[in-house]
Amino acid sequence: MKFIQWFISSAVNSISLPLRMKTKTLLKPKVHVVTLGCSKNTVDSEVLMGQLRANNHEVVHDSDDESSSVVIINTCGFIDNAKQESINTILEYSNHKREGRIDKLIVTGCLSQRYRDELKEEMKEVDNWFGTSEMPRLLKTLKADYKHELVGERLLTTPSHYAYIKISEGCNRTCSFCAIPLMRGKHISKPIEEIEAEIKKLVKQGVKEFLLIAQELTYYGLDLYKERKLSELLHRIADIDGVEWIRLHYAYPNKFPVEILDVVRERSNICNYLDIPFQHISDPVLKAMKRQTDKAEITALINTIREKVPGIALRTTMLVGFPGERKEHFDELVEFVKEVKFDRLGVFTYSHEEGTSGYELKDDVTVATKKKRAQQLMDVQQEISRTKNEEKIGLTFKVLFDRKEGEYFIGRTEHDSPEIDNEVLVKATDTYLRVGDFANIKITGAEEFDLYGEKVD
Repeated sequence: MKFIQWFISSAVNSISLPLRMKTKTLLKPKVHVVTLGCSKNTVDSEVLMGQLRANNHEVVHDSDDESSSVVIINTCGFIDNAKQESINTILEYSNHKREGRIDKLIVTGCLSQRYRDELKEEMKEVDNWFGTSEMPRLLKTLKADYKHELVGERLLTTPSHYAYIKISEGCNRTCSFCAIPLMRGKHISKPIEEIEAEIKKLVKQGVKEFLLIAQELTYYGLDLYKERKLSELLHRIADIDGVEWIRLHYAYPNKFPVEILDVVRERSNICNYLDIPFQHISDPVLKAMKRQTDKAEITALINTIREKVPGIALRTTMLVGFPGERKEHFDELVEFVKEVKFDRLGVFTYSHEEGTSGYELKDDVTVATKKKRAQQLMDVQQEISRTKNEEKIGLTFKVLFDRKEGEYFIGRTEHDSPEIDNEVLVKATDTYLRVGDFANIKITGAEEFDLYGEKVD
């Protein structure tokens, strides 16, 4: 059985898809964009919707509104769980098409880029398949023109006060577990002037926080300018009036450009926050992962980061269950996390990805062991997070509020990225706060991943 056939079979066996036909009704010419996967996919969908709106198409995003006649699914193909979610979603909307509830179904994004030929064979209800860099062709199928003059024009799907800024596409690294280069291609930096123009437009729309994202943030500029330019880019963004927070995501530890730490420390509107995935710490595992670094270099880099930017919040991700990861390698990772005490940490279990060099290795860690190790590492991090949060009680932080939920206003400090990090909760019955505004909050209570506070003048 082919790789994709297995996923489709699993999806069909796990969900009930009625095959009855409905009489097709006349629907409004509306496009529904469904986004799966990471923040980079979010940006792609926002740009696509901006282009459609400029071509006078009515557009909705991740909506329960069933009046759309066209559905575009922007898929993720990073790991097994993401692939399964993408295939389940395609099957769901394929059923809608069979029932006559939609007229056209289009699939784009990473899964389509990687498995287009197999998917075409198995999912006949889909009208068109597009890869990650085929937006002009996609638009053409909807009788829309790709408007090059719309630099930075997007329809935000995030709350209106923050936005993701993709500063580059693709990756030149060759990590043995990662399929991103297969789906996104080589590293291509976006020109500094184009990024500035995009941010200035978003500031005029009320955006205050800008989360810089890329497959490899610190590689920025090497292809365009023949040298790393992240430091210059940060200075130029920080100079834009109205930019209140800048946040850095997905830095690579090998050949880390230490000079950006000086910029983070010097510029008050760059958050003391750095997302830098280390993936592991045991040298044999790092070597097998082709991470181009080792434990000594990682430890030295962490020390340098904390020395140059006191109080910085370090977020990382770890990958457990890689082929050949023995108990002693995992135990070394656990001890390292206990010692370093990352402020934020996420854990992935290894997914055996065809086309990667890791796929040539025997996937010899059982699924049960992978899950057990992931949970053990998160249990360790939970205690670290609880201790760090309890140390914040009595301190006051500048907090940006994202939403009101139940009886609480919910926001974040500069040490927290939306959706993945800790949150600050303030009782709505005690204080009125506006979503999208900053406020000074004194911390009065703490849990593992939440802080509680009250507004102070």
